[in-house]
Amino acid sequence: MSTHELHVIFGTGPLGKNTMRELLRLGKQVRMVNRRGVAEGIPGEVEVVQGDGYDPHSVAAVTRNAAAVYQCAQPEYHQWEEKFPALQRSILKGTAHNGAALIVGDNLYMYGDPDGAVITEDSPLRPTTKKGRIRHQMAQEILEAHKHGEVQAAICRASNFFGAEYDVIGDLVFKPALQGKTANLIGRKDVPHTFTYIPDFGRALATLGTHREALGQVWIAPSLPAMTQDQLIEHLSAALGKPIKARYANRLMMSIFGLFSPSAKETVEMMYEFEKPFVASSAKFEKTFGIAPTGFDQALKETVQWYYAQGMAAA
Repeated sequence: MSTHELHVIFGTGPLGKNTMRELLRLGKQVRMVNRRGVAEGIPGEVEVVQGDGYDPHSVAAVTRNAAAVYQCAQPEYHQWEEKFPALQRSILKGTAHNGAALIVGDNLYMYGDPDGAVITEDSPLRPTTKKGRIRHQMAQEILEAHKHGEVQAAICRASNFFGAEYDVIGDLVFKPALQGKTANLIGRKDVPHTFTYIPDFGRALATLGTHREALGQVWIAPSLPAMTQDQLIEHLSAALGKPIKARYANRLMMSIFGLFSPSAKETVEMMYEFEKPFVASSAKFEKTFGIAPTGFDQALKETVQWYYAQGMAAA
């Protein structure tokens, strides 16, 4: 692929932005698409355009002449069943119209509860939750489209991620910790869990979009060695130079929160990820492309520095 070819990203959230940054580092021309046509924190050399991901004609229009398209957009967590399959199906159809490669950002929900086994790209697909079945269906549509020559595609999966600009773990853990308040987590504090640093996820998507040999496969993005949530808090305490208090919500508590928050309600079925060991291996990606995950302490340092820069810390 040439250096100045066009790469189009659907979604201007944290994953889209980190994919954009890696593509710029590789010297690519980047266009980002959202419903408003404007976004904060985007460099001047990046084009931000308005487009409707639910309309394949709009998708085809904004991806014309693109070498690769990146699916980094998603509806609200509680709207997945209603909107997510239609969104991705439309982006697939519009991208296929122009013959561009399609790189899909995905997660590990379709593997279900691994019951302690390490998750790899070849692990059995046995979703046990509504959102797991949705993700499974969507991924199969992408792989079937590739198999039948409709589009050249690759899927990149990540575990629960953290990093600058990502509000979910930011609002629950990083912001309270920086403000001297109690960090909020779910499940157990003492079982190992794989986390993915979101800049590493973006870097992985850009890597797949610039390597034709990656197409037609599923990949797990470079992810950190598994650690307990208690260890995460210990490392964050060291990064901040002060102790952090943490509380852990169980299923009953999350069910009660769900009476008032649609997102909390949708989280309950996924809590097995934090109640048992949930460990994934990114060895295939790391070995193929020679790209390792950012070290955990460095990732925490960069994340904390970003929050400091946003004025999130307590006076």
